[in-house]
Amino acid sequence: MKIIIADDEIDVREGIRCLLNWSSLGFTICGEGKNGQDTLDQIRRLHPDVVLMDIRMPRLSGLEVVRLAKEEGFSGIFIIISGFSDFSYAQEAMRFGVTSYLTKPIDEQELEKAVLDARQFLTEELGKQKKLVQYRNRARESILCDILNNQASYPLPDCHDLQLDAPVYQVVLYTSYNQESPQSTWDFAGILRLANHNHNSLDYVRIGNHNVIILKGDFALRRFEELTDHYISQPQKGSPLDALFLTYGRPVCSIEQIHISYDDAKRLMKRRFFCSFNQHVLCYKDMPVEIQSQGTGFVMENTYSQQLSDYIQSGNRHMMLNVLEKLSQALYCSSLEISNIRHYLADIMIQIKSSIIYAYGNLGTLFPNNAAIIYTIEEKYYLYEILGFFTLQFEMCMNAIGSPTRDSVLYNILQYIRHNYQEDLKLGTIAELFGYNSSYLGKVFTKTTGRNFNAFLDEVRIENSRRLLLDDNYKVYEIAQLVGYGNVDYFHKKFRKYTGISPAEYRRTHAGADIKMSAP
Repeated sequence: MKIIIADDEIDVREGIRCLLNWSSLGFTICGEGKNGQDTLDQIRRLHPDVVLMDIRMPRLSGLEVVRLAKEEGFSGIFIIISGFSDFSYAQEAMRFGVTSYLTKPIDEQELEKAVLDARQFLTEELGKQKKLVQYRNRARESILCDILNNQASYPLPDCHDLQLDAPVYQVVLYTSYNQESPQSTWDFAGILRLANHNHNSLDYVRIGNHNVIILKGDFALRRFEELTDHYISQPQKGSPLDALFLTYGRPVCSIEQIHISYDDAKRLMKRRFFCSFNQHVLCYKDMPVEIQSQGTGFVMENTYSQQLSDYIQSGNRHMMLNVLEKLSQALYCSSLEISNIRHYLADIMIQIKSSIIYAYGNLGTLFPNNAAIIYTIEEKYYLYEILGFFTLQFEMCMNAIGSPTRDSVLYNILQYIRHNYQEDLKLGTIAELFGYNSSYLGKVFTKTTGRNFNAFLDEVRIENSRRLLLDDNYKVYEIAQLVGYGNVDYFHKKFRKYTGISPAEYRRTHAGADIKMSAP
């Protein structure tokens, strides 16, 4: 503890300094006051625990120093030194909380007892303050938990008293990136405090298994965004941030809305299954719009297993991967529980296995048994890992079945055109997708279908445009775009070439025919 010795006589100050072994008593003499004003200035500057002071001093009396210091909030202890004739002044000082006084000449034992009593009193007070702070912190933490869970059914204390008077808030959850060891070994809240220069810009609480951070104020949100953009999204291998996985909810503007940001972060933590390789952060913007609004009507059906089985048997790797991508996107946008998604994926693999075995009985040994399939899917942490397992199994199957014939590949190409005619299709692009030389594919295409690629594509587009012209909801220029023609004049030219009339004439002719047919 720190002590100031104050007396206007230097010999007295030196005598008091040498009277006791201050360090052995637990004190450090941090200053000496030569008059009342000097002593008050040192109290303000040095914040001592104890002031040992003569009551009679020039400029300000000891009594005035006590009064002014107490008025300014000084919480330390004054030990007053006075002569017998000054006892009435000492009594007056007692009214300002002075509990110890010594008379001159100073007795060594009395001085030692006074400073030890002061030390004991301050130690006990410090202990009480620590307990009070602990109780207060526990109460505040409990209130924060209720706010986060939207369970604060009681009137909240003053925002300033809660230290929740910021204009904006955002909730962050963090855990270990290693899911096999979920206990985080790094104090991310501490890292953020350092990034915020230890300002009171965040709160940390633990709710269940969640490490929860409440960011407070624009500065804290900016610093967090900078940290995630530059260091966490792609952390340096082996760095502390490489060991973290975190999610964060949307910014909100009031205490009453903090639970919304917390709910975002919790939902994102559950969606960790959909993360890509080495992804360390999930943001509220990563939540699919379908889920943000009202969920999704995703239905678990056999469509994907049937399509994948067909493409495996036809050797169409491109379409097989395309279906897996669609499956991944559909699951990503669904509100299904992760356990249900795992079960659904296991069912798809088992159905495909059954279909392949039915068509090619000798390929059954390529697949794991059903129990192994289920176990493999269950032990994977991420969707991309499961789909990687699917791709490997499907590739092995296609390699075992052998290369598809020219006719089966051409059939797949025709089907691809019929399903994607609205895109900007080029022979070269399709040849590359199906692993063919474009010049060779063009010759095979013409020989097999009796017309070249562009003519076949035009026929498919015009046929679909005729169907769309029956619907009065679309204008002609809209139909041109829907079937793959960016220029409406070019569409008119092509339509007239294949039908002999314009799109508008075709629509009128069909409408007239409809009236005649429906007339009595």
